[in-house]
Amino acid sequence: MGYFARTLALSLLLISSIPAQPQPQPQPDADWEHAQTLPGVDFLDLTPAQRQTVLKLVREQDCSCQCGMKVAECRFKDPACYYSTSLVKIAIDNMRQGKTVAEIRTALAAGPKLKRPKLLEDPVVIPVEGSPALGSLDAKIVLIEFSDFECPYCSKAAVDVKNIMNAYPRNVRLIYKQFPLSMHSHSKLAAIASLAAADQGKFWQMHDLLFANFRNLSRENILLWAKKLGLDMDRFTADLGSSKYNAAIAKDMQDGEAAGVAGTPAFFINGKLYNGPMDFNKVQPILDAEISGKPLTAAR
Repeated sequence: MGYFARTLALSLLLISSIPAQPQPQPQPDADWEHAQTLPGVDFLDLTPAQRQTVLKLVREQDCSCQCGMKVAECRFKDPACYYSTSLVKIAIDNMRQGKTVAEIRTALAAGPKLKRPKLLEDPVVIPVEGSPALGSLDAKIVLIEFSDFECPYCSKAAVDVKNIMNAYPRNVRLIYKQFPLSMHSHSKLAAIASLAAADQGKFWQMHDLLFANFRNLSRENILLWAKKLGLDMDRFTADLGSSKYNAAIAKDMQDGEAAGVAGTPAFFINGKLYNGPMDFNKVQPILDAEISGKPLTAAR
């Protein structure tokens, strides 16, 4: 399966202008064979007919990451995949250049020529002082997560991470870093809410509520959830409306960009960017190898 590097995802995801006809944010369970948009894809200057042609082509073309999925399917099921991202971009660029369908198929068949990224990149140093953390200080694995509370894929990954933490209660320490994407209109407010809750000792409880309700983030709902958690509402409301956490959020994003984060969610295992899914069966061999200190030799 593909599940590889996030090298182009952020540049495609962070759309700075507001489209004339806003596209809905795809969800992980979307019907990729009929969806009219794809995660992280900008169709804005294509005509409706050109858009349909591109969608048809990427529904038919195998993804070159060897995941066994079609390109469009891979975009939904592994939105961080470099290969499906690149292939859709190739199709759109060729369509914009007036190429024929046959020519676009040839370009897709050629696919991206870059070397497949490593499953684990070389380790980097990521500042974590002051970041919310869960798990033993003596854990053999430090799992650093850069995430966005309004990202559907981050919400799914939060469930996967909980399974990992349950399976490795003594050997994994989780550290959360904020990475709210500008394309998500409520993600910054949710990040602030989580830090305001952290100041009252309830970060992880708010974390769980935000991800469980990522489709319904709003100031009104966040205040209801804070009340449900028993927070001091006067303090929380004041913190939610203040700028006191802006610097911390900006610092987390700078740390992520410096470490190579180009989309969410992004995970670092003992400082090494993990170019794979957080599905337990996929990540378990990686974690076991880190714990044992032996290099991973099994096939992906």
